[in-house]
Amino acid sequence: MWQLLRIELFKIFKRPRTYISFAAIGAIVALILLAFYADGTNYMAFGMQSLTQSFDIQGKVLNGYLICFIILQTLLIHVPLLIALVAGDQIAGEANMGTLRLLITKPVSRTKLLLAKFFSSTIYTILLLCWMALLSLVVSILIFGTGDLMILKSEEVVILEKADVLWRYFAAFGFAAIAMTTVAALSFLLSVFAENSIGPIVTTMSIIIVFTILTTMDIPIFNAIKPFLFTTHMIGWKGFFDAPVQWEPVLQSAGILLFHIIAFLVATILIFRKKDILS
Repeated sequence: MWQLLRIELFKIFKRPRTYISFAAIGAIVALILLAFYADGTNYMAFGMQSLTQSFDIQGKVLNGYLICFIILQTLLIHVPLLIALVAGDQIAGEANMGTLRLLITKPVSRTKLLLAKFFSSTIYTILLLCWMALLSLVVSILIFGTGDLMILKSEEVVILEKADVLWRYFAAFGFAAIAMTTVAALSFLLSVFAENSIGPIVTTMSIIIVFTILTTMDIPIFNAIKPFLFTTHMIGWKGFFDAPVQWEPVLQSAGILLFHIIAFLVATILIFRKKDILS
């Protein structure tokens, strides 16, 4: 199994498209950091003008912790596309190149082959999030320093003390790894039905967009299905920035995402084991 995993990881990281994701995240984070470094004070003054009219805010509001929170909200919307670029190519890409039929003739079960491909996609996902964490958190702290984290919500302002922030980011990135692995599992499942990676990638993003719209729409007919949509729980990482943390909904969201991962993976294995490989 370990040898299969090494082979699949080699396949992933020898493709140029794999590094597009890392470059894209690097470019976006660099632009955000540059924008805040050049004009962050004016941006914060504009964003907090309604609050400063009623309260006298002291201290360093613009710091690395706040910028990391902003980057997280911005990038975690776009990361699913970058995940689908690789996960959606795992099986469909082999079919497109005509190597899938050759693979299943090897003395390795289809289940082990799929697990190796899925785990390699998961490792890629985690590495991408680690790269994002390095740039958005570590580099932001090096440039802007640390301080208390102030988060403006629609109905309240949450202020987290400096010493109580860092662990929340570790937990948030851990939760994000579960959420993004769910996207990888969905794209991996769709890859079984296609012979070109474009199909799974586009379909994955279409499903996420439709589910996200259903999640945000406050219509009674959709309220019954919202708790079962994985997109409803992908933003559960924000729960770590409540004061105090409401552990029950956060853990429930993580559990539902893990259930989706397992369900997608089991469905992939069952379908692929019965699939006639013609390419």
